[in-house]
Amino acid sequence: MARKKPTDSAFVLFDVVYEDGARTSNRKVPSQLLGGLDGDAPARDVIEEQDHKIAEMSGMRRGPIKSITRSPGQ
Repeated sequence: MARKKPTDSAFVLFDVVYEDGARTSNRKVPSQLLGGLDGDAPARDVIEEQDHKIAEMSGMRRGPIKSITRSPGQ
């Protein structure tokens, strides 16, 4: 039987749904920022910052984030 590949615990993967209906999967967020009293709330700030950097490079802005959930399989 094949063994599962070890997961990289340095990052947590999130699926993001935007208000315009667009979706991105497996967005990496450092695991050290998550947990505690805020739970996964800091992930939104990290992903918004990533979107801002991508928009600067590509010239295309993303819409506002509607929801963020952890990717399945973690």
